[in-house]
Amino acid sequence: MFTYHLRLAFKSLRRNPVLSALMIGAIALGVGVCSTTLTVYRLMSGNPIVQRNDVLYSVTVDNWDPDRPWNAKRPEIAPMEIAYRDAMALSNLNTSASKIPSRHVVMRKTTFVVDPSRANGAKPFQVEARLATKDFFTMFDTPFLYGGGWDQAADDGAQNVVVLTRQTNQKTFGDVNSVGRTLQLDGRDYKVVGVLNEWNPSPKFYDLNNGAFDEPEELFVPLSVGAALELPPAGNVNCWRNEPLNSYTDLMNSDCVWHQFWVQLDNDEQVQSFRTLVDNYVRDQKALGRFPRPMNNHLYRPDEWLKHNRVVRDDNRVLVGLSFMFLAVCLLNMLGLLLAKFLGGAPLVGLRRALGASRSMIFRQHLVEVSVIGVAGGLLGVGLTVLGLLQIRTMYDNYEGLTRVDFTMAVIAIAIALAAGVIAGLYPTWRVCRTQPASYLKTQ
Repeated sequence: MFTYHLRLAFKSLRRNPVLSALMIGAIALGVGVCSTTLTVYRLMSGNPIVQRNDVLYSVTVDNWDPDRPWNAKRPEIAPMEIAYRDAMALSNLNTSASKIPSRHVVMRKTTFVVDPSRANGAKPFQVEARLATKDFFTMFDTPFLYGGGWDQAADDGAQNVVVLTRQTNQKTFGDVNSVGRTLQLDGRDYKVVGVLNEWNPSPKFYDLNNGAFDEPEELFVPLSVGAALELPPAGNVNCWRNEPLNSYTDLMNSDCVWHQFWVQLDNDEQVQSFRTLVDNYVRDQKALGRFPRPMNNHLYRPDEWLKHNRVVRDDNRVLVGLSFMFLAVCLLNMLGLLLAKFLGGAPLVGLRRALGASRSMIFRQHLVEVSVIGVAGGLLGVGLTVLGLLQIRTMYDNYEGLTRVDFTMAVIAIAIALAAGVIAGLYPTWRVCRTQPASYLKTQ
């Protein structure tokens, strides 16, 4: 019976091709706008490390100016980053006394000039790099194509080792296994110990400072190398205290915040123990004249960290709401067109009723027709969504990761179109089923 209803639906659509095209176009336009904004919102609000969300924590402590908060509009929040001296002190407390957390990473950004001439003769180019401690790769589930991260000895000895992204490896070595080979960074030789596979967490949860949707850095080097070579920071460096910064050592010993500090805490007992450790450290520093503001230490899981830093702004939610309102306007137009079409075909319905068709059969047949319109509009809407996302990509350089339609989003778009078509078709279908066949038979 479904095949019969489907055949009747296609015949009905072919009888009025212009009207059918208008209805399909109306629902496609609404679904296209709605799916475009929904796709961007979905990718912006996602948690790229959801599989480790319950054990990872970003650590913040408030060592800012007592006379003015870090954020004037949100005075209750602490700086996003912490001072180098505090990050290293908390790291040393972990390794020397408590063995809590299970893992930790201190990190920041810098830049290098890569000279691939030894590898493939290409011209030197500049890259953003991440200086980090060894647990970065384990904590953040980075996939490796070749090799792996460095060990504790590389951290302790400031060894010149490097982990490349697949793209950087392609530019320098031609996408072959480069582990063990040498690469020049700023004129110094670094040994390649690993090459990452495709990895592009979006939002870039581990460092939101210079753009939540920036791509990951192009290579990774031990943090201790940055201190040994006095590599300049490429991320935010925020200071408030009037203190001399005449040398790199002054910067490392200052209250300027310019490092990110993440920890891995495997259970509630570790969370509580580490909170106590951080609180005790801040109290000790207060006794030395530092941390003049009230105690404001926090541990944020990745989902909490994204929410705390308002990665998805309120205007994005408003835009999603407006797009659904636009879809509702398109459905009202489709409802009017369906009402005109179905009532125009009422004589044929009356004839079918006179020949024995029940109201339920007529109802099902018309619902199949609006479902066909909905699916067709959904497929066209997916195409319009792709065009809309391509337009967004040309307008915003860093939105490439947010402007892709995956299979799930395509299915959601078609499902929205199907549901919208059925909803819009309920009233016209009910109206045509309520018509009395006798009134139309007398006029024939």
